Amino acid sequence: MTYETVQFEPGVVARVTLNRPERLNSFTAQMHNELRDALANIGDARVVVLSGAGRGFCAGQDLNDRAAAPGETVDLGATVTAYWNPLIRTLSSLPQPVIARVNGVAAGAGANLALACDIVVAAKSAKFIQSFSAIGLIPDSGGTWVLPRLVGQARALGLALTGEPLSAEKSAEWGLIWKAVEDEALDAEVDALAEKLASLPPLGLAATKQMIRSSWQYSLDEELERQAGAMRRLGFTDDYREGVAAFLEKRTPKCTAK
Repeated sequence: MTYETVQFEPGVVARVTLNRPERLNSFTAQMHNELRDALANIGDARVVVLSGAGRGFCAGQDLNDRAAAPGETVDLGATVTAYWNPLIRTLSSLPQPVIARVNGVAAGAGANLALACDIVVAAKSAKFIQSFSAIGLIPDSGGTWVLPRLVGQARALGLALTGEPLSAEKSAEWGLIWKAVEDEALDAEVDALAEKLASLPPLGLAATKQMIRSSWQYSLDEELERQAGAMRRLGFTDDYREGVAAFLEKRTPKCTAK
């Protein structure tokens, strides 16, 4: 596929950049299709970095892309079902860690797109905005699920009902994101994090991601049994043996995902 609304750089660290800066990287059907294709072709990447071009990360859905004429209605549920839900599911189920590099405003579904990633690193000038209430909608793209789990019900309701912007620093303080850094340090911080994750045993990272994301549905006793099963499986892998050898020899492991 030829990409017009995203930039895709495959590699050990696969980089995908939303590329509609003139519209704050808001989504059209074309962008959804191109991003879906890029994520399906990351190959042997160890880490995925998702970012936005220009001065913003993502302003969510481009309302002009599904605008209705005066007096007409539009099925928003169809848009969510066809595009946003599959995207959130893809990001959460990829075996690779996904880093959101948030360089500016992340609003509406764009905020929840960032929160669907595994680790969010934001520039201090960035803001997260649940902008749905102003147009009579609910926080979709996983918003009503992830917000109370990250910041608690009181803060989730405050963010969702008022639509007030939350600064990157406050987002990190509340536990909404992993880290807020000085704007000029954003690229170095994300690159260092991506390189670190790319150097670690990938099977263990994939298992950790999958287990933490699914742990909400299990009791403690059930989770303890799941942990035992995962440790048993991972303990028989080449990656574990190489990881131990590298630790003892004080060197970087050379893992093969086997």
